[in-house]
Amino acid sequence: MAAPESLIGESSSACGAELSFERLLHEAVHGIAASRGVRDTSRAGRYHNRRFLAIAEELGLDHADEPHPSSGFSLVTLSPEARRRYRPTIERLGRALKAHTVATAADSSRSFRGPAARHGSSGGGVRVKAVCDCGRNVRVVPSVLAQAPIMCGGCGKPFRIPEVAAVG
Repeated sequence: MAAPESLIGESSSACGAELSFERLLHEAVHGIAASRGVRDTSRAGRYHNRRFLAIAEELGLDHADEPHPSSGFSLVTLSPEARRRYRPTIERLGRALKAHTVATAADSSRSFRGPAARHGSSGGGVRVKAVCDCGRNVRVVPSVLAQAPIMCGGCGKPFRIPEVAAVG
């Protein structure tokens, strides 16, 4: 099993502290599974199985009742109880993300644009989570979403990038 990893930086700042922390908990589930010798995914890591789900529940993550056909139980969200339990940590993460944004705003040479940009592809840019009211989400480069709305096939409403909450 490969060791789980997560990048915290520019895209995390764009998503906000709570969504970034939710992502870190998702990766923590994979870390716990690896340390326990539990195979929590299949299909080259894309399908998150019920063993992933059981550990996610231990950390306070909610999930859909039924698995997604291709990604299983990948989409986990903070439960209200976990949101309360982790609030001080989420607030500290928010302050750190804000400090990172301030520290790197003037130096565009340090800006992370992802592997596509490093290899000269036109698809470069940091993708952030955009959500719709029905709870579905997509990863998108903010400038692409600014060009025209991306509509949800589930509810017909546009995806939006959640506001970054001012923390601290």
